[in-house]
Amino acid sequence: MSPRSPLRTTPFGVHLLLAAVLFTLIQSSKQDCVWYGVCNTNENGHSQNCPYNGTAKEMAPAGLELLKKRCGFLLENSENKFCCNKDQVELLNKNVALAGSILDRCPSCMENLVRHICQFTCSPKQAEFMHVVATQKNEKDVDYITSVDLHISTEYTNKTYKSCSQVSVPQTGQLAFDLMCGPYSASRCNPTKWFNFMGDASTSFVPFQITYIQHEPKSNSDNFKPLNVTTVPCNQAVSSKLPACSCSDCELSCPNGPPEPPRPVPFKILGLDAYFVIMAAVFFVVVIVFLMGSFLFIQDDNFQVDGNDVSDEMTYNENDSYFEKLGAHTETFLETFFTKWGTYFASNPGLTLIAGASLVVILGCGINFIEITTDPVKLWASPNSKSRLEREYFDTKFSPFYRLEQIIIKAVNLPQIVHNTSNGPYTFGPVFDRDFLTKVLDLQEGIKEINATGTQLKDICYAPLSNNGSAIDVSMCVVQSIWGYFGDDRDRLDDHDEDNGFNVTYLDALYGCISNPYLCLAPYGGPVDPAIAFGGFLPPGDQLTGNTKFELANALILTFLVKNHHNRTDLENALTWEKKFVEFMTNYTRNNMSQHMDIAFTSERSIEDELNRESQSDVLTILVSYLIMFMYIAISLGHVKEFKRVFIDSKITLGIGGVIIVLASVVSSVGVFGYIGLPATLIIVEVIPFLVLAVGVDNIFILVQTHQRDQRKPNETIEQQIGRILGKVGPSMLLTSLSESFCFFLGGLSDMPAVRAFALYAGVALIIDFLLQITCFVSLFTLDTKRREENRMDICCFIKGKKPDSITSNEGLLYKFFSSVYVPFLMKKIVRASVMVIFFAWLCFSIAIAPRIDIGLDQELAMPQDSFVLHYFQSLNENLNIGPPVYFVLKGDLAYTNSSDQNLVCAGQYCNDDSVLTQIYLASRHSNQTYIARPASSWIDDFFDWTVVPSCCKYKKDSGDFCPHKDTSCLRCNISKNSLLRPEEKEFEKYLPFFLKDNPDDLCAKAGHAAYGGAVRYSNSHERLNIEASYFMAYHTILKSSADYFLALESARKISTNITKMLQGRLMANGVPMASAHTVEVFPYSVFYVFYEQYLTMWSDTLQSMGISVLSIFVVTFVLMGFDVHSALVVVITITMIVVNLGGLMYYWNISLNAVSLVNLVMAVGISVEFCSHLVHSFATSKSVSQIDRAADSLSKMGSSIFSGITLTKFAGILVLAFAKSQIFQVFYFRMYLGIVVIGAAHGLIFLPVLLSYIGAPVSNARLRYHSQAAAEHETALAGIL
Repeated sequence: MSPRSPLRTTPFGVHLLLAAVLFTLIQSSKQDCVWYGVCNTNENGHSQNCPYNGTAKEMAPAGLELLKKRCGFLLENSENKFCCNKDQVELLNKNVALAGSILDRCPSCMENLVRHICQFTCSPKQAEFMHVVATQKNEKDVDYITSVDLHISTEYTNKTYKSCSQVSVPQTGQLAFDLMCGPYSASRCNPTKWFNFMGDASTSFVPFQITYIQHEPKSNSDNFKPLNVTTVPCNQAVSSKLPACSCSDCELSCPNGPPEPPRPVPFKILGLDAYFVIMAAVFFVVVIVFLMGSFLFIQDDNFQVDGNDVSDEMTYNENDSYFEKLGAHTETFLETFFTKWGTYFASNPGLTLIAGASLVVILGCGINFIEITTDPVKLWASPNSKSRLEREYFDTKFSPFYRLEQIIIKAVNLPQIVHNTSNGPYTFGPVFDRDFLTKVLDLQEGIKEINATGTQLKDICYAPLSNNGSAIDVSMCVVQSIWGYFGDDRDRLDDHDEDNGFNVTYLDALYGCISNPYLCLAPYGGPVDPAIAFGGFLPPGDQLTGNTKFELANALILTFLVKNHHNRTDLENALTWEKKFVEFMTNYTRNNMSQHMDIAFTSERSIEDELNRESQSDVLTILVSYLIMFMYIAISLGHVKEFKRVFIDSKITLGIGGVIIVLASVVSSVGVFGYIGLPATLIIVEVIPFLVLAVGVDNIFILVQTHQRDQRKPNETIEQQIGRILGKVGPSMLLTSLSESFCFFLGGLSDMPAVRAFALYAGVALIIDFLLQITCFVSLFTLDTKRREENRMDICCFIKGKKPDSITSNEGLLYKFFSSVYVPFLMKKIVRASVMVIFFAWLCFSIAIAPRIDIGLDQELAMPQDSFVLHYFQSLNENLNIGPPVYFVLKGDLAYTNSSDQNLVCAGQYCNDDSVLTQIYLASRHSNQTYIARPASSWIDDFFDWTVVPSCCKYKKDSGDFCPHKDTSCLRCNISKNSLLRPEEKEFEKYLPFFLKDNPDDLCAKAGHAAYGGAVRYSNSHERLNIEASYFMAYHTILKSSADYFLALESARKISTNITKMLQGRLMANGVPMASAHTVEVFPYSVFYVFYEQYLTMWSDTLQSMGISVLSIFVVTFVLMGFDVHSALVVVITITMIVVNLGGLMYYWNISLNAVSLVNLVMAVGISVEFCSHLVHSFATSKSVSQIDRAADSLSKMGSSIFSGITLTKFAGILVLAFAKSQIFQVFYFRMYLGIVVIGAAHGLIFLPVLLSYIGAPVSNARLRYHSQAAAEHETALAGIL
């Protein structure tokens, strides 16, 4: 039996042996990994892995420590076997750090992204979701992997993309996907494009091709199990150590802000404009009441114009009130005073003229000390205005905003370009034509070579990556140009390739650069923003969005940045170069410009230069205007009754003398302020002579024509007669001159320098003009009267004509027309009622439309019609599609080294939900309301990110000073971090200057020299770093109109005010003393703020100026009219109506409300006095009884003088202004002056007499009695003088 036993057991042993062998074979054939270790380094320095089909291998302890840094989740369950070694983990950490420099600010995003990288790099089950597609052999005949397929779940890719889609890049104010999605911008990126870019071996960042094959979550695959890593939403914390993403990187983390306020609804009643409805109701009610009262209850008597119907009973009624007696005494005192005054100066003409001329010469010498202000900032912004102070602070603490030299090149008669690609046809704008681009490059290079007496662009340009003191090459200058995408290399236009049968040309490269400018850095080291370099790609009214098609541009914009300086003496080289630049461009556009180009250009100095040229170009127009007025005055003053006495009765010499007095008063006024040191403006030269001429001419006409209608009394000398005439009209002249002067002096309270200077110069000029008129002109008038009585020729006074039989004073033709035709017609009952209704309708209509007046000054109007800057402004409005930058400046005693204070400012991890940068970010999400287009750049967030990347910070071995991170001879910084992964206080102080000096590149994108070199102002005191101020730059939306500009300013200030309140409140809550907390402030600054701040309060400033002016006129009129409140109210009512109706004219004639028109409105109040006060004074002193008679009497006496004086004089001169080259003259001077004269004359000669006939001041018995007594004592008074 025993021999057979082995035979029975043999099959079992064989089976057992076969099973063992089979198990071993199965184990040895199991494939867990697809690679292990590094076998090759390619030409870009990237390591490539070795193919490996075996099981996972145990990781060394050192490797496990490295794995904890980014892939700690792989170590769960004490796992220690992986498909990677220590070298691969080191490479993983290094490569992930590049993405981390941008994405680490959002921990959820970074964690989600890194998890799949960790899995496909080291997972012990690689083969389940990945396989090798291609390998190659290196020089050592060792295989290395060149391509893999990675099967991944769409659930993972979509969720990871979503968690990262809003991560921002503080340096640029853009999104991370603008930099990390290849040729696609953030708006055009999606999960597939992003992952495909991360696996694209054609880029310089990927060592081998990784093809992501996406699978739907429930799809089945026989061979692979798609990788589906757990993800965390961006608003949730990854762990207890890492917070959720901040609001600026994750919209879900943002606090729920207040809902958007509804857009203001127009004020309407029953669907109609509410102002029209209200004023229509007021009009109908008032008119009905007026007509009922006028025709049913008031009986009109026949009127007389002789003014001699005062009864003795009324004259000698002794029941006078105190104010009546005071008023009558004032009136008599003034008349007596001016009578004596006039008689004295008429009796001493030689001495008076010599003394007057001497005074004018002495005062006029002050012109040598006058300073003409042409700087727009000094003209329109008060030195104490908020925007002016903030501008000064910004320019002093930081550097002034760059000087811009800009060229807009529009394509003319060129078609769009359709380029066929493998992704379908792309349409490009005509400016991308090859020849067109070549000509643009030729122009650009020509500008770089401009030599202005040794100064070239490289000597003055802004070069952010240059080192202080080192020589600058022109390639380092910031030039925002399309050619920056091609490195200024024209040969790049010849690049071509093939893609699936389609020709790849420079257009494909352009499309990629436009989509992601950071892939095509310009020679200066930074990107070219397509929103700045291109124009005309947006339809009217649209704003920039992520989907904007820049490639449809029809204009190219070349922008050269030149360094600016706070001290003007440091700008000499820049100013010289800019002048040469303008000459170069002017010559180019005239002689070298292609027929397919329309070029507009400007330099920083051009606006001021053109404003000066404009003023000089319109000097001739102004002189012609004044000359016409002078000629009219000289001719119309004379009263020629018969042709043979034309050279005797004319008053050309007297007219010229009157004009000289007007000019002398202006010269004296300028001289006075020259001594005082108050700068003058061109407005003073252009406007004040017009104003003083209006006032002076009216007084001259009234004085001369009153004399012409007067009969000399028996035994009365010429001097006595002229004194008596001045006694009659002197109080009226004093009334108008003082009213206007006080009006302007109070206007001098304005904060606006141009308005203030105008008001003060005008007030003094009017006072001097009045004094010269009642002295020197009275003397000239006396000499001229004597010349006429002696029958001597005008001008040639040494020639004596034939003496007539008798010289009589009679009424002129215009006076007869007024007294015999016009006054009787106007005083008819039906005519008076019609006038009141028509003028009240005019007033109501003007009030209804006045709120519609536009506020602002179109900058195009400020330029001459033939100016190249005007063409630039027009092209800018048409083609520029980005708003100006805005800087949010943070100043005050803020401890930036303290984490709690850092959280008040930053926008990244651990930062407050209402921090400075978070609030700006939230504002940018509502750009249609806030006018903030992009989030602000953040130096503090980028500094934190910069310190995280070990290779970014380096120092010199010997000194410990800063060293550029590219320098391999320097040592890496060992920056100790606090619990928030931020530098400790000492480290913050030490390494912030390093960050601000380090130039960015691909390896260290967050280095701060380029973006923040000038953004932080710090000092070192007692070995501590003190940050005095810093700014955070954002961009406004596209601003076209004046309203856009000042509303953008208003919005930025609201944002800053909210931030300031938050900072101060939080600081005090943290125990900071109130005084220290209140030093912390945020304010916005942009270059245009200083010009547009005035418009925020333009209506209130206008109403205040008008109110003060009218009030001053009321007070002066009340006092000088003998405390007659009726007369003062009538004057104020009429002047107010003139100004309101002028406002209605402004709306319909497209005259906007701004500083220039405000000056004209103030002047309109002054000139309106001339149309009103003389007539009202004549009415008050009339001896007629009824109001209608007195109104007729005053209009007969004064109407012809007002019409022939101020009205016709001004009308003749104004018409010439219509031919001025300057648009600002045509709009704000011709239109407004014409309106002032026409509206003023209509109210003064039509409405005011009718108003007086209804509500004029009653007869003052005391005044009539004093007049009667004065007439009896007149001869004695005169005799006492001589």
